[in-house]
Amino acid sequence: MSTLNPYEKFLDGRAVQEILAATPAKLAGLIETIGLANSTTSPAPGKWSPAEIISHLADCELVFAFRLRQTLAEDNHTIQPFDQEKWAVQYGGISAAQALEVFKAMRGWNLQLLKNAGPDAGAHTVTHPERGTMTFQTIVETMAGHDLNHIAQLERIAAEKA
Repeated sequence: MSTLNPYEKFLDGRAVQEILAATPAKLAGLIETIGLANSTTSPAPGKWSPAEIISHLADCELVFAFRLRQTLAEDNHTIQPFDQEKWAVQYGGISAAQALEVFKAMRGWNLQLLKNAGPDAGAHTVTHPERGTMTFQTIVETMAGHDLNHIAQLERIAAEKA
C-alpha cells in the first residue's frame, strides 16, 4: 500500500471517477436503509454514528476541493493536514440528511473540476507534510478510497439494522 494514499487498499478496480460519481447515491441509499432515526446512534463506544460519518465525508469533500484546486493553481504547494477528531467535535446536531446535501453539492462541484481539468492535470504535484510529494491524481485516488472505506462502515451498520 502506498503511504501517499492510505486508502489505496480500498480501491476495487473501478475507475476512480466512477467511484466518485456513484458515492452520493450510495450514501443516500445507505442512510435510507439505516433510517434517519437510527443515523445518530453510534454503532459502538468511541465510533462515529452514521450522521457523523456523513458529516466527516462532507468536511473531507471541502478539504479535497481546496487541495485539488491548490494543486492545479500553485506549483509545489504544501497542503495543510487536519485533525479529523477535532473537526468531528462540531458534528452534534447535524443530521445525516443535512450533511449528505452538503456532500452532494461539494462532490458535484469537484466532479465538474475533474471533468474540466486538462489532460496533464493528474501530474501536478503537491506536498503533504506527513505523506510527502504526491500528484493531483493521487489526491483523486485518495478521495475514491476514502469513499469506499466509509461506505464499507455504513454497509456494516446498515446490515445490522436490516
